[in-house]
Amino acid sequence: MIPINETLILVLSLVSGVALGAMFFGGLWWTIRKGVSSRQPALWFFSSLALRTSIALAGFYFVGRGHWERLLVCILGFVLARLIVTRLTRAEGKPVCLTQEASHAS
Repeated sequence: MIPINETLILVLSLVSGVALGAMFFGGLWWTIRKGVSSRQPALWFFSSLALRTSIALAGFYFVGRGHWERLLVCILGFVLARLIVTRLTRAEGKPVCLTQEASHAS
């Protein structure tokens, strides 16, 4: 049986993973929306990637603290957030096609 203290820590690890994932994938969605219409999209995408990855890795390191169980539950929350953000940001029944918006690049 898992002690209550450890259960609480695992639940907090899951919530932290969901928060990290929401930040990472929500930030990705926001970056794509802003970067596509930007005059310097490479700067947007690279800066966003560096910032989002740094925050996510620091969060995993902080939550895990040498306990693989906490890290695993945190990563599970991260993946769960990916599913949630993907569903929430999906176009209303239409697949997103960026080639129409970026046709000037060809």
